[in-house]
Amino acid sequence: MASSKFLAPAVIVIVLLVVGAGAGLYFTSGPRSTTTSSSGGPSKVVQVVAGENFWGSLVSQLGGTHVHVVSIVSDPNADPHQYESSSANAQAVANANLVIVNGAGYDDWLLRLLSASSNPTQTVLNVQKLIGQPVATNPHFWYSPYYVNDTVKAVYKDLVTIDSDNAAFYKQQYATLNASLGVYNARIHKIAQQFLGAPVAATEDIFVYLANATKLNLVSPPEFMQAAAEGNDPPAQSIAQFQQLLQGGNSSVRVLVYNQQTVTPLTQQIKSLAAQNQIPTVGVTETVQPPDVG
Repeated sequence: MASSKFLAPAVIVIVLLVVGAGAGLYFTSGPRSTTTSSSGGPSKVVQVVAGENFWGSLVSQLGGTHVHVVSIVSDPNADPHQYESSSANAQAVANANLVIVNGAGYDDWLLRLLSASSNPTQTVLNVQKLIGQPVATNPHFWYSPYYVNDTVKAVYKDLVTIDSDNAAFYKQQYATLNASLGVYNARIHKIAQQFLGAPVAATEDIFVYLANATKLNLVSPPEFMQAAAEGNDPPAQSIAQFQQLLQGGNSSVRVLVYNQQTVTPLTQQIKSLAAQNQIPTVGVTETVQPPDVG
């Protein structure tokens, strides 16, 4: 296996690609300009609500000016697990042509908004159901390249169904986005070849899908990661196991992946312990950080 001293930079790159090609960099603000259809008349603008901005940004890349996307959870400094919906969210959901739900308990508040609204013509894409996962599963689907690919394809099909007049445009956008995702998938494959089985740790299960895709060996206790992700206290035994993995000066762990949006005193302690033992830390987030607007 290649020297693992380069693993931390490689993980940083792949995380950036997740929020770049995988989750999108296409952020817009304010009203969109009017577009025209192939018939010359005003083009339909598809109203889309995404529970989270990592899915909303994908829709924006596919739809361009033919979609208006409202991403409800978008603050990179807030804990998305603690989100509470508003009346404005309810109105947006009621008026949407397409609603993207992550599922797996991650955005149950959005399911409640859908139940309270009465729009029989709208399309609802539930990612958890799309990929055939049970409700009680790791909800961080956007960190899986396979699930991202499946979701992009499903969104493309939904947009064509809702707005068939612009099917050719969506087809071109789909091809362009797939090319970007190809870069992402190629980098994942390269890391899997270069660092096969390299031991890494994570404070939460947000990194599980990406660790599997890159064939890294995620050695942190599953009970710790799941409890931390759900806002619960990890079992004492899992805390002790995690601490033992990181300390002693001869730890085999090459990188600690740290969720920057769900910080607790315990995860901060784990991060500090990694630093004390010269283990690099890579920060990840659950929502996409919009670029600065100057």
